[in-house]
This record gives sequence, C-alpha cells and structure tokens, in this order.
Amino acid sequence: MAPLTACFLVIGNEILSGRTQDANIRVLAQALNGRGIKLAEVRIIPDVPEQIIRTVNDCRARFDMLFTSGGIGPTHDDITSACVAEAFGVPLLCHEESFRKLEVLFPAGQFNKARQRMAWLPKGATPIENSVSTAPGFSLGNVHVMAGVPRIFQAMVEWLMPHLEAGAPLTSASWYSYDIYEGDLAEALTSIQHDFPMLDVGSYPFDEGKKRGVALVAKGYDADTVTKAGTALHDLIVTLGFSPLEGDPPRAA
Repeated sequence: MAPLTACFLVIGNEILSGRTQDANIRVLAQALNGRGIKLAEVRIIPDVPEQIIRTVNDCRARFDMLFTSGGIGPTHDDITSACVAEAFGVPLLCHEESFRKLEVLFPAGQFNKARQRMAWLPKGATPIENSVSTAPGFSLGNVHVMAGVPRIFQAMVEWLMPHLEAGAPLTSASWYSYDIYEGDLAEALTSIQHDFPMLDVGSYPFDEGKKRGVALVAKGYDADTVTKAGTALHDLIVTLGFSPLEGDPPRAA
C-alpha cells in the first residue's frame, strides 16, 4: 500500500533572499518518515497573497496533506492565516481560547492589536499547540499551518504528529565501502532499482579526507522488501571485490 503523501510549503521573503536559512525541512521530513507519511515535494514562495492562495489550493488538492511554515506572527507581512482562510473561502475569526492564553501571557497594556492578530484563525480551524511561545498554528482540512521559527516549528510538529493518520514508517538499509566509486556500480545499481521499483535506491559518495567511498541506501515503507534490497546492495559491493560495512559512513559528506 502506497504511503500518504505530503507537501511542505515554506513561506517567506527572507528564505528566498538568502537572509535566513531554512531549518525546518529536515525536521518535518524526519517526523513524517516516522509517521509513515511521504514528504513528496517542498516549495518555497514569497509573502505574496495571490501566490500563497494559489499554491495552497493547488497543493491541498494534489497531496494528502499540506504543511506550511512562516507568516503567522504579529507583523504586517504575517499573512499566511488570512491567505489560507481565503483559499478555503472562510472568514478569519477570533479563537477565544487562544486569545485568552495569549492575553495572560503579556503584562497589562502589552497585549496590543498586533499580538491579538495571532489568535485569529480561519473559521473551522483547530489550533496546533505551541509550547514555546503560546501563539498557535492551526489545521484546516488537510492543511497544517505552523510557525517559521525553528524551535517553535519543531514544538508544533511534535504536538501535531500523533494527531495525524499513520502508516508503516519509512525504513532503510545502508551499506558502504571505502575505495569504491559510483562509476564502478552504476549499471548494477540501476538493475537493483528495477528489481525494487517501490523503493528509493541511491548511491551517495562520501569524503573523510584521506578516505573516500560510496554508501548505498534503499528506503521504503515495506520493511521486508527493504531488507531484501539491502541484501542486494551488500552483495553488489562484495561482487565488486570490496568489503561492505553496514550503516552510514562516519562524517559522510
């Protein structure tokens, strides 16, 4: 059975300009792997309303789940919540419980209109808890909207994962060898991929300074099939006259 698919939409001019380096893709991918959900695509788009609305509607129709990061804070360019609401054709409403949680967080007189905006969610949305700074993300349909700040994003992901439908987790088999090169094994590796079409089979060169080699990896959602593919990778290295080592190479590049 094929895994559920997901798309990750990273929203923010600062990512595209190079000012900020995204740190959330790996966090989400690893969490989804453990949940048996395949991260099939990642898109990075600017803080432009029309583009956000269009992309949200496209991706939520094409994938089982859509995750977003960025644009749910108190400043003028935090427009993701409003854009998701428009994509669904629903209004933004004050979420009373979130409002109360935020209100008690700030000293008297500091819970201004900008901060209050963080409690406004699309009608019908369910809050995603934020154990770091309280301001929630939210889920609406198959769309899950989260903060861009890495430690807040991670906290939201950790809270959200148990609430998602789960499948068989992603498993992998890895073998590597020193002094072997991709050109030595490319043809045989293509044959292994052909034999296991439901898996991702790849080769990954690594460089430890004085030592170089290649790691071979098979990944998929059927553990038995992954094990069989792993045996084939092991045997390929042996056939070429090298000694396979299980797992990932240390300090792999």
